[in-house]
Amino acid sequence: MTLDLQTVKQRFGIVGTNPKINEAIRVALQVAPTEVSVLITGESGVGKEFFPKIIHNYSPRKSNKYIAVNCGSIPEGTIDSELFGHRKGSFTGAVNDRKGYFEEADKGTIFLDEIGELPLATQARLLRVLEGGDFLPVGSSVPHKTDVRIVAATNVNLIEAVKQGRFREDLYYRLSTVPIKVPPLRDRNEDILLLFRLFASKSASENNIPPVELDEEARELFLKYRWPGNVRELKNVTERISLLEEDRLITKAVAEKYLQEEGMRDLHPVLVNPSQSAYSSQQFANEREILYKVLFDLNRSVHDLKSQFDELKQTVLPSQEPLAPTVHHFVSPSSTKIATPESVEEVWTQPIDSNHSEATKEIHLVEETNSLTEDEKKKRALELLEGKTLREIEEMVTLHALDRNNGHKGKTAEELGIADRTLYRRLKEYGIE
Repeated sequence: MTLDLQTVKQRFGIVGTNPKINEAIRVALQVAPTEVSVLITGESGVGKEFFPKIIHNYSPRKSNKYIAVNCGSIPEGTIDSELFGHRKGSFTGAVNDRKGYFEEADKGTIFLDEIGELPLATQARLLRVLEGGDFLPVGSSVPHKTDVRIVAATNVNLIEAVKQGRFREDLYYRLSTVPIKVPPLRDRNEDILLLFRLFASKSASENNIPPVELDEEARELFLKYRWPGNVRELKNVTERISLLEEDRLITKAVAEKYLQEEGMRDLHPVLVNPSQSAYSSQQFANEREILYKVLFDLNRSVHDLKSQFDELKQTVLPSQEPLAPTVHHFVSPSSTKIATPESVEEVWTQPIDSNHSEATKEIHLVEETNSLTEDEKKKRALELLEGKTLREIEEMVTLHALDRNNGHKGKTAEELGIADRTLYRRLKEYGIE
């Protein structure tokens, strides 16, 4: 059966003409009549939740239950009970037998969103369902059979999670028989203004007000913005503009204000403008490269400071107390505040042990790279980065820029390519006045 893509889009409220989104829908329709497991990947806010609905509604199971489960929102201590059910008395509070989602969804489809958040023990139980269609309710020794179609989704890199031991390799390959990648909004440039008009029209209809429109410069601004929150962020921005602005024609200045406010909630730069920032996306391929650059900037600063201190010590008589240096700031990737050691000598002469601050440890680790080759230096820097979140990367970049500008907020904001008030909000968020 050949289905018209436009018909499917209208049925599920999907807006866009981008070839990547069309391909994702086509694959979903192609696998819908089968029984294979499907793994949907994509950033948060791209609309992954539409695809399991498409698969279910065009499958032989469409007349049976469709259950969507957000694995990341269920506490680890209760997730097995939620998914597989439990028997009376199996734990405190289990006053009755309870069916889990897999039993409730028998003959239907179950959508496991944020699959990467499942605990390893629960992953083993899920693998058993995929391999044999049976599971054990919590507190029961009698296996139960279920016939469900599993569709999973994630916004994390499961291959990396497998390498780090956070996700089972065998479960990954069972889930990803057919992968569907939903593109981010920044890769669907032609759909941004279409979606804006849709959300503006809906907001106007719901609130009985005229719809907002963008002038030419504001449209260009929307097309240049990275949209780290994807379609969900665009919807939120559009609704906020629609409700709060009296003028129905939105200018660039007005649009920029809302985009800067929204950008505070994510780690990406507000606008894709390579000329504004030393840490722009064109200059670095990804966040790892950004922090790699930061680490080596920090390394040079610390090395220069140590050299100056050694020279200073030679001019001081042995009987004299060491001169107090001008206050220098040391920024640690794991620190949320700027540390100011009482003396430079304290940082360089004390041994590294568990009683020292993370800031001191990180500075020593970076300083060690002076004796390594460039490849070894890069490897060491990336090792320091391992396990850090995007939020920690943003904080590292911001605080290091502030340090290199001697605390001058105006210069720091200019270097980062952000508004002054955006920098003030970030620092407040980090707990720095």
